[in-house]
Amino acid sequence: QVQLVESGGGLVQAGGSLRLSCAASGRTLSVNAMGWFRQAPGKERDFVASIRRSGGITYYADSVKGRFTISRDNAKNMMYLQMNSLKTEDTAVYYCASRASAVGSSNRENYDYWGQGTQVTVAS
Repeated sequence: QVQLVESGGGLVQAGGSLRLSCAASGRTLSVNAMGWFRQAPGKERDFVASIRRSGGITYYADSVKGRFTISRDNAKNMMYLQMNSLKTEDTAVYYCASRASAVGSSNRENYDYWGQGTQVTVAS
């Protein structure tokens, strides 16, 4: 089993920044590609970004390209999401996820483990 715990969410003004963290524990050898997803009230859980274990290949949803940066520190079993120029539409619960495959994916069905989520609220 793999446990994922997100942190770093909160309330921020539009235009501001937040950095989310995701800590992995347990069978971390099963953690290969990782991703961030978000879910706004009444909406589906949407892809935000993904990163391969090597960190060399990343993917982003069009809505966050140029504003968000995904990264990871494998030595610490951590993944991060730096969010800049936040907009009110970024308000959601943010989830980290991991999969055993080396390839990142925008499909939430392809992830094996999920965290509990952290709330991000962007005020106008």
